[in-house]
Amino acid sequence: MYDELYEAWRKERENAEIQSLPKDFFVRLAQYVKRLREEGRMLDEKSIRARLLLRESKNVKKLGGELIHLRFEKVLRKVMVGESVVKEGLTDDEEKLFGEMTSSTEAFQDFLKGVLGGRSQSVEAKKRMKKSVLRFLREVPAVVGVDMRTYGPFKQEDIGSVPVENARVFVRQGLAVEVEVKA
Repeated sequence: MYDELYEAWRKERENAEIQSLPKDFFVRLAQYVKRLREEGRMLDEKSIRARLLLRESKNVKKLGGELIHLRFEKVLRKVMVGESVVKEGLTDDEEKLFGEMTSSTEAFQDFLKGVLGGRSQSVEAKKRMKKSVLRFLREVPAVVGVDMRTYGPFKQEDIGSVPVENARVFVRQGLAVEVEVKA
Protein backbone atom coordinates (compact mmCIF):
# COMPACT_ATOMS: atom_id res chain seq x y z
CA MET A 1 0.00 0.00 0.00
CA TYR A 2 2.90 2.35 0.71
CA ASP A 3 4.11 2.22 -2.90
CA GLU A 4 0.57 2.82 -4.19
CA LEU A 5 0.17 5.81 -1.85
CA TYR A 6 3.52 7.27 -2.89
CA GLU A 7 2.70 6.88 -6.57
CA ALA A 8 -0.73 8.51 -6.12
CA TRP A 9 0.83 11.41 -4.21
CA ARG A 10 3.56 11.85 -6.83
CA LYS A 11 1.09 11.88 -9.73
CA GLU A 12 -1.20 14.30 -7.92
CA ARG A 13 1.67 16.74 -7.32
CA GLU A 14 2.92 16.56 -10.90
CA ASN A 15 -0.43 17.08 -12.66
CA ALA A 16 -2.81 20.02 -12.71
CA GLU A 17 -5.89 17.81 -13.12
CA ILE A 18 -7.18 15.50 -10.40
CA GLN A 19 -5.76 12.02 -10.93
CA SER A 20 -7.87 8.89 -10.97
CA LEU A 21 -7.81 6.71 -7.85
CA PRO A 22 -9.51 3.37 -7.17
CA LYS A 23 -12.95 3.80 -5.59
CA ASP A 24 -11.79 2.14 -2.34
CA PHE A 25 -8.38 3.85 -2.12
CA PHE A 26 -8.97 5.80 1.11
CA VAL A 27 -10.75 2.89 2.77
CA ARG A 28 -7.69 0.73 2.14
CA LEU A 29 -5.38 3.56 3.25
CA ALA A 30 -7.25 3.87 6.55
CA GLN A 31 -6.96 0.11 7.08
CA TYR A 32 -3.23 0.31 6.35
CA VAL A 33 -2.73 3.14 8.88
CA LYS A 34 -4.69 1.16 11.47
CA ARG A 35 -2.61 -1.97 10.82
CA LEU A 36 0.64 -0.01 11.21
CA ARG A 37 -0.57 1.46 14.51
CA GLU A 38 -1.64 -1.94 15.86
CA GLU A 39 1.62 -3.61 14.83
CA GLY A 40 3.61 -0.81 16.47
CA ARG A 41 1.75 -1.25 19.76
CA MET A 42 2.76 -4.88 19.99
CA LEU A 43 6.47 -4.22 19.67
CA ASP A 44 9.09 -3.01 22.10
CA GLU A 45 9.39 0.75 21.46
CA LYS A 46 13.17 0.53 21.40
CA SER A 47 13.37 -2.21 18.78
CA ILE A 48 14.45 -1.41 15.26
CA ARG A 49 11.19 -2.85 13.87
CA ALA A 50 9.13 -0.51 16.10
CA ARG A 51 11.15 2.54 15.02
CA LEU A 52 10.81 1.58 11.38
CA LEU A 53 7.06 1.15 11.78
CA LEU A 54 6.83 4.53 13.50
CA ARG A 55 8.75 6.19 10.65
CA GLU A 56 6.59 4.44 8.05
CA SER A 57 3.45 5.51 9.90
CA LYS A 58 4.59 9.16 9.98
CA ASN A 59 5.43 9.06 6.27
CA VAL A 60 2.09 7.48 5.39
CA LYS A 61 0.19 10.11 7.38
CA LYS A 62 2.17 12.93 5.77
CA LEU A 63 1.74 11.59 2.21
CA GLY A 64 -1.91 10.73 2.80
CA GLY A 65 -2.68 14.15 4.28
CA GLU A 66 -0.95 15.95 1.41
CA LEU A 67 -2.72 13.78 -1.15
CA ILE A 68 -6.13 14.53 0.36
CA HIS A 69 -5.37 18.27 0.53
CA LEU A 70 -4.11 18.38 -3.07
CA ARG A 71 -7.22 16.63 -4.34
CA PHE A 72 -9.52 18.83 -2.25
CA GLU A 73 -7.85 22.01 -3.54
CA LYS A 74 -8.14 20.86 -7.17
CA VAL A 75 -11.83 20.07 -6.78
CA LEU A 76 -12.45 23.32 -4.90
CA ARG A 77 -10.81 25.34 -7.69
CA LYS A 78 -13.00 23.63 -10.31
CA VAL A 79 -16.18 24.07 -8.31
CA MET A 80 -15.46 27.74 -7.63
CA VAL A 81 -15.16 28.54 -11.34
CA GLY A 82 -18.22 26.47 -12.20
CA GLU A 83 -16.41 23.59 -13.92
CA SER A 84 -17.64 20.07 -13.46
CA VAL A 85 -15.54 17.47 -11.66
CA VAL A 86 -15.10 14.13 -13.41
CA LYS A 87 -16.55 11.61 -10.98
CA GLU A 88 -14.81 8.63 -12.57
CA GLY A 89 -11.49 9.66 -11.01
CA LEU A 90 -12.88 10.20 -7.51
CA THR A 91 -13.15 7.68 -4.70
CA ASP A 92 -16.56 6.83 -3.26
CA ASP A 93 -15.91 9.01 -0.21
CA GLU A 94 -14.80 11.97 -2.34
CA GLU A 95 -17.92 11.76 -4.51
CA LYS A 96 -20.08 12.18 -1.40
CA LEU A 97 -17.98 15.00 0.04
CA PHE A 98 -17.64 16.96 -3.17
CA GLY A 99 -21.32 16.57 -4.05
CA GLU A 100 -22.15 18.59 -0.96
CA MET A 101 -19.50 21.17 -1.88
CA THR A 102 -21.01 21.60 -5.32
CA SER A 103 -24.51 22.24 -3.99
CA SER A 104 -23.21 24.79 -1.47
CA THR A 105 -21.25 26.59 -4.17
CA GLU A 106 -24.30 26.64 -6.43
CA ALA A 107 -26.36 28.17 -3.61
CA PHE A 108 -23.67 30.82 -3.10
CA GLN A 109 -23.58 31.64 -6.83
CA ASP A 110 -27.40 31.94 -6.88
CA PHE A 111 -27.30 34.26 -3.88
CA LEU A 112 -24.59 36.40 -5.49
CA LYS A 113 -26.45 36.63 -8.82
CA GLY A 114 -29.68 37.50 -7.03
CA VAL A 115 -28.18 40.30 -4.98
CA LEU A 116 -26.20 41.72 -7.90
CA GLY A 117 -29.29 41.35 -10.10
CA GLY A 118 -31.31 43.51 -7.74
CA ARG A 119 -33.36 40.66 -6.30
CA SER A 120 -33.47 40.15 -2.59
CA GLN A 121 -32.91 36.46 -1.96
CA SER A 122 -33.20 35.08 1.48
CA VAL A 123 -30.59 32.51 2.42
CA GLU A 124 -33.32 30.84 4.45
CA ALA A 125 -35.34 30.29 1.27
CA LYS A 126 -32.31 28.63 -0.31
CA LYS A 127 -31.79 26.45 2.76
CA ARG A 128 -35.33 25.15 2.44
CA MET A 129 -34.46 23.74 -0.99
CA LYS A 130 -32.89 20.67 0.57
CA LYS A 131 -31.26 18.05 -1.59
CA SER A 132 -30.89 14.33 -1.21
CA VAL A 133 -27.90 12.30 -2.27
CA LEU A 134 -28.90 9.30 -4.35
CA ARG A 135 -27.20 6.26 -5.84
CA PHE A 136 -28.86 5.51 -9.13
CA LEU A 137 -29.81 1.89 -9.79
CA ARG A 138 -30.63 2.45 -13.46
CA GLU A 139 -29.85 4.97 -16.16
CA VAL A 140 -31.96 8.11 -15.80
CA PRO A 141 -32.09 10.83 -18.48
CA ALA A 142 -31.59 14.48 -17.58
CA VAL A 143 -34.57 15.92 -15.71
CA VAL A 144 -35.63 19.39 -14.66
CA GLY A 145 -35.89 19.52 -10.88
CA VAL A 146 -38.51 21.35 -8.80
CA ASP A 147 -35.98 24.19 -8.55
CA MET A 148 -35.99 24.49 -12.37
CA ARG A 149 -32.38 23.25 -12.66
CA THR A 150 -31.31 20.38 -14.86
CA TYR A 151 -30.06 17.22 -13.12
CA GLY A 152 -28.41 14.31 -14.85
CA PRO A 153 -28.28 12.35 -16.94
CA PHE A 154 -27.31 9.65 -14.47
CA LYS A 155 -25.76 6.28 -15.24
CA GLN A 156 -26.21 3.14 -13.18
CA GLU A 157 -24.20 3.45 -9.91
CA ASP A 158 -23.78 7.24 -10.28
CA ILE A 159 -24.07 9.32 -7.13
CA GLY A 160 -26.04 12.53 -7.51
CA SER A 161 -27.60 15.28 -5.46
CA VAL A 162 -31.16 16.28 -6.40
CA PRO A 163 -33.96 18.20 -4.65
CA VAL A 164 -35.77 16.13 -2.01
CA GLU A 165 -39.05 16.19 -3.94
CA ASN A 166 -37.38 14.74 -7.05
CA ALA A 167 -35.44 12.24 -4.94
CA ARG A 168 -38.69 10.85 -3.51
CA VAL A 169 -39.98 10.19 -7.03
CA PHE A 170 -36.77 8.44 -8.10
CA VAL A 171 -36.80 6.25 -4.98
CA ARG A 172 -40.52 5.47 -5.29
CA GLN A 173 -40.03 4.40 -8.93
CA GLY A 174 -37.09 2.17 -7.97
CA LEU A 175 -34.61 4.19 -10.03
CA ALA A 176 -32.39 5.17 -7.08
CA VAL A 177 -31.75 4.67 -3.38
CA GLU A 178 -30.96 7.40 -0.90
CA VAL A 179 -27.40 7.56 0.39
CA GLU A 180 -26.95 8.46 4.03
CA VAL A 181 -24.56 11.39 4.32
CA LYS A 182 -22.98 11.77 7.75
CA ALA A 183 -21.97 15.25 8.80
